[in-house]
Amino acid sequence: MAGLASSRSGGAPSLLDGLNPEQRRAVETIDGPVLVLAGAGTGKTRVLTHRLAHILRVGRAYPSQILCVTFTNKAAREMRERAGKLIGQVEGLPWLGTFHSISAKILRIHAELVGLKSTFTILDTDDQLRLMKQIIQAAGLDPKRWTARHLASLVDGWKNKGLTPDQLSANDGFSFGDGKGRELYKIYQNRLKQLNAVDFGDLLLHCVTIFRNNAEVLAKYHAKFKYILVDEYQDTNVSQYMWLRLLAQGSKNLCVVGDDDQSIYGWRGAEVDNILRFESDFPGAAVIKLERNYRSTEHILAAASGLIAANEGRLGKTLWTEDAGGEKVVVAGVWDGQAEARAVSTEIENWKSTDGRQYNDIAVLVRASRQMRAFEERFIMLGLPYRVIGGPRFFERQEIRDAHAYLRLIVSETDDLAFERVINKPKRGIGQTSVQKLQRAARAMQIPLEAASREVVKTDEIRGRARTGISSFIRDLDRWRNEVGAIKHTELAERILDESGYTQMLKDEKDAKAAGRLENLKELVQAMAEFDTLPAYLEHVSLVMDIETAETDDKVSLMTLHSAKGLEFPLVFLPGWEDGSFPSQKSMDESGLAGLEEERRLAYVGITRAREKCMIYFAANRQVYGSWQSSLPSRFIDELPPKHVTAQAETGYYDSSSSVQSDVAERFANSFESAKSTRNSPGWNRYQANKDKTYGRQPKNIEGHAVRRPAKDKGSSFKIGERIFHQKFGYGKVTSADGTKLTVAFEKAGEKKVLDNFVEKT
Repeated sequence: MAGLASSRSGGAPSLLDGLNPEQRRAVETIDGPVLVLAGAGTGKTRVLTHRLAHILRVGRAYPSQILCVTFTNKAAREMRERAGKLIGQVEGLPWLGTFHSISAKILRIHAELVGLKSTFTILDTDDQLRLMKQIIQAAGLDPKRWTARHLASLVDGWKNKGLTPDQLSANDGFSFGDGKGRELYKIYQNRLKQLNAVDFGDLLLHCVTIFRNNAEVLAKYHAKFKYILVDEYQDTNVSQYMWLRLLAQGSKNLCVVGDDDQSIYGWRGAEVDNILRFESDFPGAAVIKLERNYRSTEHILAAASGLIAANEGRLGKTLWTEDAGGEKVVVAGVWDGQAEARAVSTEIENWKSTDGRQYNDIAVLVRASRQMRAFEERFIMLGLPYRVIGGPRFFERQEIRDAHAYLRLIVSETDDLAFERVINKPKRGIGQTSVQKLQRAARAMQIPLEAASREVVKTDEIRGRARTGISSFIRDLDRWRNEVGAIKHTELAERILDESGYTQMLKDEKDAKAAGRLENLKELVQAMAEFDTLPAYLEHVSLVMDIETAETDDKVSLMTLHSAKGLEFPLVFLPGWEDGSFPSQKSMDESGLAGLEEERRLAYVGITRAREKCMIYFAANRQVYGSWQSSLPSRFIDELPPKHVTAQAETGYYDSSSSVQSDVAERFANSFESAKSTRNSPGWNRYQANKDKTYGRQPKNIEGHAVRRPAKDKGSSFKIGERIFHQKFGYGKVTSADGTKLTVAFEKAGEKKVLDNFVEKT
């Protein structure tokens, strides 16, 4: 294959230099199916790039005969650049790209086979939603109850599973429009063909249809692609899996690289089973495990490996490193969320004060974006520079700004900016033309917008639905203002969000982002509970937003665990490790054991982001929507191997005495000693005891569901020696009292310090 001469200069250094034995085997095993199980930090991208370059250098294929699939354009660019550095400028790699970009290229060549022209348009999300709304209305359904966003989410899920309208089950069809789901899906697909358009899900689905129904076309691609390389195979969905299987039936030279322990995208269609069954799908496949980690210390790797071993759905591998020792993973118990933010901030400042250390070295990884607020406020107050990865800062999020606009308007009738922001949010039939009329009237009368609105609705300047909407909005504002001082400001905020229709607007969207926005609004109400009045809270927000931090590129990274995949940092903080929060109660309720195992993989990803130091935090109490709840440490903490973990606890709660030896440390030590294997850990035993139940739907008196009663007067009504009952720790006797804090000798749990709001007299 002389055409490859430009990519294989005779004097070039060996591509295999610097590779460890397993990496070298993965690069050189180029015939037949190959599964490269690449653990975190084991050089996955290095192997994939060297394999691509090796195939070209030894002359086994032209660049145009290699199909290389990545999940992001960034990964594709990186692979192209790295390959170029290894073997010089190659004569193009036309089939290196994402699933969607390669599928679009194939589909344009064969568009007529699925009723399209090669000039088809790929719809963006806005166009897709607009088309679906038209279809829903034409079907006589209420678009407020059956939203376009909900249907789009369902259709996307069906396409991810490789299902055409004719393949949809009756049950799936009933998931929308009282049984009209399949019919609407079919109408939507037909309408797309009429428009000569596709959505992103169609790019793969149409290709699969073409390959299945046209053997000669599939044979053409079998002959074209001599080698297929796939990155992040554990994240493939069913449609991508079928696409790859059909193409790989030709040469069978399919190499997939992935890590079953890092499959964390089940919520968006990824199927971990795709990688778990690779050997049965491709008999005789070579399985090469990359277990040598170049990122983390021995203790961090051992802690992560011990945790993930509790998962049954995995192929199994054990990471190791030559970087022996290092700092043990720290598990720290704190009193509440504020103490957690303080503790993390202190550790960050201590790290920064060390010679040569930077804020860029540090990441705070949370399970849900709503958990960022406490850290953001603390960082801003201290002037500690930070960046939010994967989204805006908490107070800059759209739903938070909208809620604040409503609250500002209740406090001030002259806040025109707030009035403009929410007068038609949610939609009240007040279009931009009507708003402009209000603005002209306000300028003419030299009064605020709200005052102008009260005058305009008495005239015929604005008529019909817009006039009705403005009148209704003004009545709502009057009613809410009358409740200021009569009810708690947190209750008022909840009432405004509900009665305005804003909460329902988000619920109707029925997608993952809408659910996160609702959680953020709940976190907002919780933040308000820390202040005595609504004006006090709004003043706090203004001050927080107004504080300027020095502009610098050296910043702490704050992000969700999902956003952190593929990244690494010397110091990683993992806060909020409490049962119900992490693992997520919602995930366990909806998916049972599969959901729990994906949550455990997410915890594994979190720990393995750390290179030098990893600190895990859990709080004894959390304020949830204005009420205090006591909580149990995450079951994942129980599953960490004891010799690689050190426990800390906040003095005054977990301390069993005045000494630094803590109750929590003893509990960890005892539970670790008794865990003879990962299948005998407390977390595993807890699962075994509850696996036949719907996960998490447990009585309110266990697993951290104790809701705090209204606060008592300062001081405690409990006497020494008095018998009490705690919903988490059971029965016990009060041994001492310090204000509202009690020391109680529990019959089963031993001596604990608790708030008297959480106990009852017996």
